[in-house]
Amino acid sequence: MRQLRQKAHLTQEQLAFAAELDLTYVGGIERGRRNPSVIVLVRLAEALGVQPKDLLTLER
Repeated sequence: MRQLRQKAHLTQEQLAFAAELDLTYVGGIERGRRNPSVIVLVRLAEALGVQPKDLLTLER
């Protein structure tokens, strides 16, 4: 997810705001400490302008 966020020129804070999520939650997802639900994946994908599957196929 970090790769897509950086490609979109967004900070974690901007992504969290766009996806209506807490900043610490977004950071936790990026670090692999949090496992987002399908609903959260969809919200993140919409905020990043990608398909939800794109968030599942990135390598760490």
